[in-house]
Amino acid sequence: MEPKTSFWQRIGIQDWFLTNENTSGAKKQQALTPNDVYNYVVDKFNDSVRQLSFADRIVFYHEYIISFNPEDYQEFMNNKQGILGLIVNETVKKFYEHLKQYRQAGKTVVPSSSKWVFRLVSHPDYKRGDIGFIGKLLPGSTKKDENLRVTFIPRQTGIAQTFDVSQDVLKGFTYYSEGYYELPYVDDLGGEEAPVDNKKKSFARFETILPEQQFAGKKVEYIMKDLEIIVSGDEEERDDSNIFKIPTEWVNTPHLHIRYNKSDGKFYLASFGERTILNENEVPKSDVNSPSWVELPMNSKILLNGIVGVNIFKP
Repeated sequence: MEPKTSFWQRIGIQDWFLTNENTSGAKKQQALTPNDVYNYVVDKFNDSVRQLSFADRIVFYHEYIISFNPEDYQEFMNNKQGILGLIVNETVKKFYEHLKQYRQAGKTVVPSSSKWVFRLVSHPDYKRGDIGFIGKLLPGSTKKDENLRVTFIPRQTGIAQTFDVSQDVLKGFTYYSEGYYELPYVDDLGGEEAPVDNKKKSFARFETILPEQQFAGKKVEYIMKDLEIIVSGDEEERDDSNIFKIPTEWVNTPHLHIRYNKSDGKFYLASFGERTILNENEVPKSDVNSPSWVELPMNSKILLNGIVGVNIFKP
């Protein structure tokens, strides 16, 4: 006769809860201690850092689902009321100690969520002393008001019980139900993380229409992200971010030097090409080493060598 399989085995998630080190045939009759739980969760945090981090970015779980044997769980909930809250509090303190060390070592420590969540539950197939874990990055944020008067319904009696929890025990916690703890993520690690700004500030946008047949009906666009840029023709060999290359022989190399002056918030233009018309006024040609500047208003129209038109707009 085949042995009966548990519900967790039938639905295929037995291994999610029972870790290899805790599923051996040896029975563990001794109940878990608060120190066992504390060390276990800290180890899982460190495991998440090793498994999820990449390059110089430190990545770690924000949600911890910790599963116990039902008797161990009730021992904590009934006979050691408040101890799980203290364990969670001390655990998160240890998390911050490790994250501070990473930041001081020059690593990038940016959370994937604005909170920590701990779900402490029981598992019907666990023996005394067994403990399991599931971790999540937990994107998103939810904030609720604190409530230090806790009500829950024990499975044994089905009768609701209410008790007050010390402010010192649950300071900063949101307690929804038995075994659920939520704490805000507080970035107090020292060595303040420089804000990540992947988008460089844009100062202006340029559009041009070229006379060549292959560009018929198409616009060449350039976003000015440097304080000074050079406008050049198709002979330009440089490909730096401050080079606006217009792929046509009708534009000189270089043809224009455009800069943004932070002090007055205005754009200025100097011309090195054969001929430049700005808003129907011709711009004097100047030497590359000694540019002669004229103001370049926003929404201006620039005509290069009487052929190529360039417009400047807000980004």
